[in-house]
Amino acid sequence: MKKFIMGFLFCLVFVASGCAIFGHKTEAPVETAVQGAAPIQEEYIIGPEDLLVVSVWKDAALTIKATVRSDGKISVPLINDVQASGLTVLQLKDEITSRLKEFMPEVEVTVVVEQMNSNRIYVQGEVLKPGPLPFNGDLTVIQALAMAGGLTPYADRDSIIIIRADGEKLKFNYKQVIRGKKTEQNVKLKRWDTIIVP
Repeated sequence: MKKFIMGFLFCLVFVASGCAIFGHKTEAPVETAVQGAAPIQEEYIIGPEDLLVVSVWKDAALTIKATVRSDGKISVPLINDVQASGLTVLQLKDEITSRLKEFMPEVEVTVVVEQMNSNRIYVQGEVLKPGPLPFNGDLTVIQALAMAGGLTPYADRDSIIIIRADGEKLKFNYKQVIRGKKTEQNVKLKRWDTIIVP
């Protein structure tokens, strides 16, 4: 009888310890996932109209929300205008920290993009709804033209041009692509691309 009771107690201890180990393992991936999300924000390249939150630890007066102006700058208390457009979040944080250290040697700065409003592409010319379009990172030329309402009857379907932010120009022949020819022209767009439909 004693052997039976001892065996039963041993099983209970073993099961309890197994549950504790299992519970511990389920928490680890969550922590990893949260930590893994940080570099995405830090590596984001800031652009015009993005809404930023600049926080200075233990100094609410220096904590601001700022929309990146068309000239690419934001205004920060004590240091005035700071170039933001074209920088990553981490680069902007370092720049603000460096300049604030002239006034506050132990300053700690955090920069967060609250709204990524510069994530756009642009469609101009002979489409029904020209202008900026939201860009989620996965959009082709045909899809962008559809989002812009499609081509007008006056559009030159053979001579559409995509202009990249770095100045590169790509030709797009709408007639060929919709017929299944030279479909490699239907490229995935990049942030700030401009499609011009003559």
